Amino acid sequence: MISSSQIRDANERIRGHVLRTPLVVSQSLTERCGFAVALKLEHQQTTGSFKLRGATNAILSLDTAAREKGVVAASTGNYGRALAFAARAVGSRATICMSKLVPDNKVSEVRRLGADVRIIGNSQDDAQREVERLVAEEGLTMLPPFDHRDIIAGQATVGSEILEDMPDAITVLVPLSGGGLAAGVTAAVKAKNPKTRVIGISMRRGAAMKASLDAGRPIEVEEFPSLADSLGGGIGLDNGFTFSMCRDLLDDVVLLSEAEIAAGILHAYQHEREVVEGAGAVGIAALLANKIADIAGPVAVVLSGRNIDMGLHRRIVNGEQDPFGGDKE
Repeated sequence: MISSSQIRDANERIRGHVLRTPLVVSQSLTERCGFAVALKLEHQQTTGSFKLRGATNAILSLDTAAREKGVVAASTGNYGRALAFAARAVGSRATICMSKLVPDNKVSEVRRLGADVRIIGNSQDDAQREVERLVAEEGLTMLPPFDHRDIIAGQATVGSEILEDMPDAITVLVPLSGGGLAAGVTAAVKAKNPKTRVIGISMRRGAAMKASLDAGRPIEVEEFPSLADSLGGGIGLDNGFTFSMCRDLLDDVVLLSEAEIAAGILHAYQHEREVVEGAGAVGIAALLANKIADIAGPVAVVLSGRNIDMGLHRRIVNGEQDPFGGDKE
């Protein structure tokens, strides 16, 4: 588990290095749902996603020798971008391993930020094996995208800010992938108000954390292209933190179809005037699809990222609901 003191330390450590993003009331969703709905605009973070919080906290927690040697991680895109940015800011170097499923726009942005990019295999698990090789052979420090105390504590600051701005929140909707964000937000929220429900939201195809929770242990799942590409990837068979935290702290997990995720992206653009990627839109999508059982407000929804390919975004805005054929299975 991550302690309240670790979350407080992370808040202090990253202050001045990351943005304190707004929590704004959505008039459209509030009217639709019949209770207050507020959006945590984490997609407005410097690198376009919440991942900068954990990456910055982890980098700043390393000693000088480790920073000089360099860091390495597997990523589905957003974390690689964040770690590359955070490493460059302290004069370190980052090596980011990604699978062939990572969208080109995310790969190119990681390269632009100065990271050494390795494209390995067809899954996050394939990329992670390359990370482990680089740690063993080159002595790089592994900073995993979610299953790490400092990463989770950094992501937890999102939850702290939500309850500072909306102390009466009854429900928090958070995207769920490897569990760094969900575990961190839930730990922070439950520490302040144990009665607040936190619901993890993921895509229907290839949701590794949900499959692992159902199995009672971390398992591998097949990865598929999805609008919520940032939620893809495994949780690691030797998962040390996020599986148990999500198991013990999350109140529920909800899965969405590709068409439902597309509807969330479209709503964010048309009604909120926000460009968000599929993973960032899942909370909105879950509300639109009435997927949250016994929901009560006020509700806070984390919009986790904006790093969508803009050509794909135009297709969604123009009415395409299932660009990867994910709902045909």
